[in-house]
Amino acid sequence: MLLTTLPSTEEAQRIARLLVDERLAACVQLSAIESFYRWDGGVANEPETLLRIKTRTALFDRTIARLKEIHPYTVPQIVGTAFAAGHPDYFAWIDDST
Repeated sequence: MLLTTLPSTEEAQRIARLLVDERLAACVQLSAIESFYRWDGGVANEPETLLRIKTRTALFDRTIARLKEIHPYTVPQIVGTAFAAGHPDYFAWIDDST
């Protein structure tokens, strides 16, 4: 699973649809969040949309590269983690969908 944040729901929806359409993700879940972070010498506080991108570990590099191409942030949060456990049928569905 890869995680990234976007500045608006509309931008998050656009990127989520693109990743699913391009079969880089089987599913992308969006959640409204509030972020506090250090930027340009100060602390910022902004609403954002968190994307949980369900994909295969083998697609991490391609998906990260695509996110960097289309992401509006100068330094986007793009982090990933492999699933340690889960329902085998769900993992099979991710494989079939990507």
